[in-house]
Amino acid sequence: MTPEFVTGFFLQAMKTTILLSAPALTFGLVAGILISVFQAATQINEMTLVLIPKMIAVGIALIIFFPWMMEVMVDFTRNVIINLPTTIH
Repeated sequence: MTPEFVTGFFLQAMKTTILLSAPALTFGLVAGILISVFQAATQINEMTLVLIPKMIAVGIALIIFFPWMMEVMVDFTRNVIINLPTTIH
């Protein structure tokens, strides 16, 4: 294993991780901003009010994007397993 291979593999793993986490993080961010705007408009300063809508938004994102996320994970894992013999040499 060369340093270039390790660096390339690490970069690909990080790209896959960011790609998989982006939908859930985006939905959570949008829900948080919307609830924060609502809190600012109504002057409700309850910190726990944001938690449940964010959890629901992330859950919805996972339900919507799970098939695509699973396909990306399986493709990454398949590439790792297929390239394992060349990695060992």
